[in-house]
Amino acid sequence: LNAGRYERIPAQFAAQHRHSMVGTHALGGERRDQAATARGYGRLQRLLPGLRFDVDGVWVSGWPGRTRAVVAGRDRFQLPGGREGSNRGMHEFELRWGRVSALTVHCDTARLAGDLAEVAAAGQPEALAEPITG
Repeated sequence: LNAGRYERIPAQFAAQHRHSMVGTHALGGERRDQAATARGYGRLQRLLPGLRFDVDGVWVSGWPGRTRAVVAGRDRFQLPGGREGSNRGMHEFELRWGRVSALTVHCDTARLAGDLAEVAAAGQPEALAEPITG
């Protein structure tokens, strides 16, 4: 994500997986195939331009056949009018032989919903769209 290569992200997931973001907002929901996950990352890129992550900690356990990892961190992105938005949270991963089989994103959903409302008010109605699922 920090490199801005969103189109490369879905290939890191297994063909069948679970990609979810907690909360009821345009970036929330659960995706289970690479096409839906690609649409989700496309929306993320459009709604939160310049998204960058700073990692605060990484915890890993397991073996290559089933590795679990938790990444804690902070993000920042551009909001309409040039103001910087930010959030913090954790990404919970499960990998099977190097492919992401599950990813759940936990963050301050009230703060994110407020930022998305600001994006929508600035002329991007997609920021209030239903979550992408599939």
